[in-house]
Amino acid sequence: MLIVQKFGGTSVGDLERIQNVANRVSKTKKEGHDLVVVVSAMSGETNKLISYAEHYSKTPKRSELDMLLSSGERVTAALLAIALNEMGHDAVSMSGRRAGIVTDNIHTKARIEEIDPTMMQSALKEGKIVVVAGFQGVSLDGNVTTLGRGGSDLSAVAIAGALNADLCEIFTDVTGIFTTDPRVEPKAKKLEKISYDEMLELASLGAKVLQNRSVELAKKLNVNLVSRSSFSDEEGTLITKEENIMEKPLVSGIALDKNQARISLMGVKDRPGIASDIFTKLANSGVNIDMIIQNVGHDGSTNIDFTVPMGDLHDAKNVVDTFVASGDIREDSYDDSICKVSVVGVGMKSHSGVAAKAFSAMACENININMISTSEIKISMVIAQKYAELAVRSLHDVYQLDK
Repeated sequence: MLIVQKFGGTSVGDLERIQNVANRVSKTKKEGHDLVVVVSAMSGETNKLISYAEHYSKTPKRSELDMLLSSGERVTAALLAIALNEMGHDAVSMSGRRAGIVTDNIHTKARIEEIDPTMMQSALKEGKIVVVAGFQGVSLDGNVTTLGRGGSDLSAVAIAGALNADLCEIFTDVTGIFTTDPRVEPKAKKLEKISYDEMLELASLGAKVLQNRSVELAKKLNVNLVSRSSFSDEEGTLITKEENIMEKPLVSGIALDKNQARISLMGVKDRPGIASDIFTKLANSGVNIDMIIQNVGHDGSTNIDFTVPMGDLHDAKNVVDTFVASGDIREDSYDDSICKVSVVGVGMKSHSGVAAKAFSAMACENININMISTSEIKISMVIAQKYAELAVRSLHDVYQLDK
């Protein structure tokens, strides 16, 4: 088997942990597998490098920042290759450039355009363990670029796709994907398998184990992803095509997102295009809109409620203020003490009553639902943040996810 393994910052946090990774890689190699290992910078290293840059400039040139930040992963890659060579393996480290990762020209958040796997393939043919510095590539005009948040996961998935690997294992500090956050609900169970779509929903709804960019890419490239821990030998969770999952559970997981704020616009003028004007201006200001509810009052004016990530609230307020000043909106209000709790599962497609069960669970706990949005495999509810953990536990219970 050809396996791509990715180890994040906490897994390679110090020299001892890099040795732990080397032992794990060595074991996999001795089992007869071909191996490409993708590594992040040692934990804290990227922030340290950013602080160095900010010593000279609060707004360093992005191309120079990329040159600086990409060094963190190269250090880890070289150290791991040295450790593996010392253990008697033939290992070679590669920068993103040498591994053939070509990106667009957008510094600090580049997108992978293509991968030329020639160098990696030839090293693998010679029986070498290839250790690649994640999170980086080279632009079409030859400059070093970095891929932004979750970039090493993206590197690993893209490499697995380019090499047609049998498996891409993402090692973190948790043992897999759980039915919900075990810190909120101790009865949470680890999932054996989950579909790309369910994982995408959970990732975008607040489950922090995997970045949704890497799950999207895995789905597009049809890469079998496994999320597992670098600190235990426990089997992880396989993220794969829906058709590879025989027993499709009704509900796979409950996600909680506390990073939400609600904006209410009252007395929005009843004229064609007003909603378009408001939401276009919000989009142009970089505000991410999540859920929207609109209802028409008896006087013909409209009330619009929508949610945004907490970090976008300030920019959203600035946009709304312009419409209040022009008289297009009579009144506005803001609530940042809310959260979004979501029920996710591919089994919803073929079963009725899933939503009714969720609403009943909320009613039983006297939790008021402010907003609701649904998709084919998801029900999201906005509630007061003080009920967040209670809502997660009662939903986990009502769908019997601990069974």
